[in-house]
Amino acid sequence: QLQLVESGGGLVQPGGSLRLSCAASRFTLDYYTIGWFRQPPGKEREGVSCISSSGGSTYYADPVKGRFTISRDNAKNTVYLQMNSLEPEDTAVFYCAAKSIWLNPASVQAMCEMSRVDYWGQGTQVTVSS
Repeated sequence: QLQLVESGGGLVQPGGSLRLSCAASRFTLDYYTIGWFRQPPGKEREGVSCISSSGGSTYYADPVKGRFTISRDNAKNTVYLQMNSLEPEDTAVFYCAAKSIWLNPASVQAMCEMSRVDYWGQGTQVTVSS
């Protein structure tokens, strides 16, 4: 079973930056579309950004466009989410997720907008506050 481990969360002031990492153990991420989702306090989980297995296709939710950048380094078996110009509204638990490209594959947009996910990470807390 694919295991995803997020890291890089923490407390940051408004306007600051964080980089989240999603690493996989036991299996390669080469055959998975990867996404970042978040769940703000008291709200439902939502898709933030997704990236295709090759890295050639990406999707961003409107609230994060121009501020967040998703990337992947398949050699390191890791996917990143660079978050700049953070706002208090970005406070949430961020989850990494994976969707197989072989079993009922989904586009990056479908994965993010419809939570088409096969595996979830445990989540990492991001708090934006002064």
